Amino acid sequence: MSEKEIGFVSHFFGKISVAGIEITGGSLSVGDKVHIDGHTTDLVMDIKSLQVEHETVSEVKKGDSIGLKVSERVRPHDKVYLVVPD
Repeated sequence: MSEKEIGFVSHFFGKISVAGIEITGGSLSVGDKVHIDGHTTDLVMDIKSLQVEHETVSEVKKGDSIGLKVSERVRPHDKVYLVVPD
């Protein structure tokens, strides 16, 4: 599998376990797989839901600021990659 960088973590909301992510390239849809990677972060997960401005959406694109429910702590500046099947 290959990976394509699509954004970075801008904020982590610990109480609700949600990552604020800035999409800097490409697009992301429900059902896609992402890899969040940083100095102490290495999380691979399937996207179950996406939110923009507290509204649930099925797809986001470059320039969007999104909320993504995550299963473990992520940190600001962690890179977000779209996992692309070969």
